[in-house]
Amino acid sequence: MADHPTGIAITLEPLVTRVLAPNASPYTGTGTQTHIVGTRDLAVIDPGPDTPDHIDALLAAIDGRPVTAIVITHHHRDHSPGSRPLAAATGAPIIGARPFDLSDAGPRADAAFDADYVPSRVLSEGDSVTGDGWTLEAIATPGHTSNHLAFALPETKALFSGDHVMGWSTTVVSPPDGDMTAYMASLDKLMARDDRIYYPGHGEAVDRPQRLVRGMLGHRKQREGQILRFLRAEAMTIPDLVGRMYVGIDPRLIPAAERSVLAHLYDLDGRGLVASGDDSELGGVWRTVG
Repeated sequence: MADHPTGIAITLEPLVTRVLAPNASPYTGTGTQTHIVGTRDLAVIDPGPDTPDHIDALLAAIDGRPVTAIVITHHHRDHSPGSRPLAAATGAPIIGARPFDLSDAGPRADAAFDADYVPSRVLSEGDSVTGDGWTLEAIATPGHTSNHLAFALPETKALFSGDHVMGWSTTVVSPPDGDMTAYMASLDKLMARDDRIYYPGHGEAVDRPQRLVRGMLGHRKQREGQILRFLRAEAMTIPDLVGRMYVGIDPRLIPAAERSVLAHLYDLDGRGLVASGDDSELGGVWRTVG
């Protein structure tokens, strides 16, 4: 987004302003996008990393106006750590996705999660936060993470889709917290809605959201079909599958591709279509059943 540099407040519509954080990477695209909702009093959605320049840019965009809430879609480290310095500067409560105890599920306790995330209020499906002329309604969209929320802005039929639907790439679904079955169900939930536009955590706004979601469902079904075709021909490991399925992939993204393939395999295993006799994290050798 050469025309949307980091640290600059961009008005997307009268109620929505975007500020891009300086944390571009192969996993975040051009960086995490923080959205500010409202005109007189505000909500700040996903304040991003705890980067002083980004927090300063958010405070400049807020420009002294009261902040009703700092709203979190999920507590990955590129989305929620900035909530704490922003809360200290504005006095606003941190609300949104539920926390969970990372210590209770070893493989889930990896560096992607913000271990210090502690909201003062947890939102569930249908809960809302309101301000002067705006409402944010929570929509449970598990899959990318078990606690992921999207937020609808009914006044303009916009949806803040976090990492569930992004404007630059499909999201990573990494077990055990990431769940492909839940992810697909959440996409189906969004397909049933009539939102006008999505404002994602990464990438450009999506102005034909149902078309994109339909394509994402098709893409995942295509990946599922690839896995089943390869495994019908021969039993394979996940690295073998990734090598066949992701030809020419950036080597830095191979771990993410392996996690997504694992998520598909867990989903297929749950449906009785594949199995592995290995209890290791990536499941050893996988084969079709029947």
